[in-house]
This record gives sequence, structure tokens and C-alpha cells, in this order.
Amino acid sequence: MHEMALCESLLQAMEEAGRTNGFNRVTKVRLEIGRFAGVEVEALRFGFDVVTRGSLADGAELVVLEVPGRGWCFDCNDTVDLDDRLSSCPHCGGSRLHPNGGTEMTIKDLEVE
Repeated sequence: MHEMALCESLLQAMEEAGRTNGFNRVTKVRLEIGRFAGVEVEALRFGFDVVTRGSLADGAELVVLEVPGRGWCFDCNDTVDLDDRLSSCPHCGGSRLHPNGGTEMTIKDLEVE
């Protein structure tokens, strides 16, 4: 389950931010996760609760914001939102799409004490 490794990396980033910015408790974490990132959100929530026990983020609320998939349509020369990697272009119906967004996982912000 790679979600556990993602949570460990997330905790390391929060701990580094705490050292750099002088806070010692995180109460809320907002993550942006792309539709095509391959992250199982419920597994991520479980992993977050396990990994953060006894840390500066113990008990923190995890808020997940879904970022849509994006792709470039070669038929209509437009960037469009995609439901999945095999979707047709919602503007022209074309099938020649190159996915170019929606794979990211980013810490949007933290609420801290």
C-alpha cells in the first residue's frame, strides 16, 4: 500500500515546516490530490491516522480536495477536464487526448498552533 509511504512523506514535510516556521502542532491538513494520482483516499486516511500518532499532527483533520484530470485535445487544440484517462474530449468528442494534469498530490495548506 503506497498510501502509507505517502503519509510518511507527508509527515516529514509537516515536521520540516514546523521546524522552519516555529509551530509544534498541526490541527488540519488540506491536500490536493489529482484524479489520476492513483491514490486510494480511504487508505490514505487510514495511513494518515496511523503514521501521525504521537507526532505534531496527531489528531489532525485530513481534508482531501480532488483536482480534476486534465488533458490536451489534439483535435480541437484545447485543454479540457477529464473524468478518466480514456475519456473523449468533452468539447469536440475527439479521442486524441494527451493527459497533462491530475497526477499531483500537494499540501494546499496547514492549520497550526
